[in-house]
Amino acid sequence: MLLVFLSALMWSFGGAIARFIDITDNWTIVFWRSLWAAAFLLGFMAWRDGWRGTLKLFRDMGLPGLGVAFCFAIASTSFIVALAHTTVANILLIQAGVPLLAALLAWALFRERVAAATWVAIAAVIAGVAIMVSESLDGAVSPIGDGLALLIACVLSIATVITRRFAHVRMVPANCLAAMLAGAFAASQASEFAVSARDMGFLFAFGVFNLGVGLAFFATGVRLVPAAIAALLGTFEPILGPIWVWLVHGEVPSVRTVIGGAVVVTALLVHIGLEFRRQARPARPGVTGLPSPK
Repeated sequence: MLLVFLSALMWSFGGAIARFIDITDNWTIVFWRSLWAAAFLLGFMAWRDGWRGTLKLFRDMGLPGLGVAFCFAIASTSFIVALAHTTVANILLIQAGVPLLAALLAWALFRERVAAATWVAIAAVIAGVAIMVSESLDGAVSPIGDGLALLIACVLSIATVITRRFAHVRMVPANCLAAMLAGAFAASQASEFAVSARDMGFLFAFGVFNLGVGLAFFATGVRLVPAAIAALLGTFEPILGPIWVWLVHGEVPSVRTVIGGAVVVTALLVHIGLEFRRQARPARPGVTGLPSPK
């Protein structure tokens, strides 16, 4: 439980770190963040499993691992670009609905049964997200930022469904590959690679501590706790993330973001509470449980 909480804590610092970086080219940020994250994750796997074991992990990923890697590459890249167009609160609070969106996706693709309480929670999440993105419809904020935040939630939901359907997929090699893919694409788009020592320090923290260490904590701890507990601890990321940006950078969420985010987080927490009760009873076959948030 401590490791999963620490992963959410590491991830929650992403927006605050990004706001310190002065680089104007988003692709340069994606490149260096991905490079540092991939280097850390390769080192972590080599330390934990040895180089032969690391190569075996990559070989054993198969198509499901490639699918997860592409999803996370899109998500990590979209996160950086979205930060230039909308608030950290909008991005993270829209992402909070990923576990429930994954349940909806599993129903649509595989006809997994969804409990009535889950349907209510999904409807509440959709309503909360609609409140948040409504600002982009009337021109209050850029539709690009909220659109990318929705894209992040969708691809993370797909990655969650793939991970649940193929339990043998290991997160660390898939995400290491995701960082490599994002970095390679960013390298083809970046206008320059030279950055100041100050920005490089923040990029190092952005890639290693925020992304790499957070993932290492999560991948190690999530196997040791029930999915409902992992989802509950994962809610600390969208809750704490906007708080850090507000305290450090004075970025205040709009009223609609606060209202919509409150609806999303409340729906998720209520559903997780019901999931605890359901797991305390013998599970009924075919009823969709709550997937892990990442």
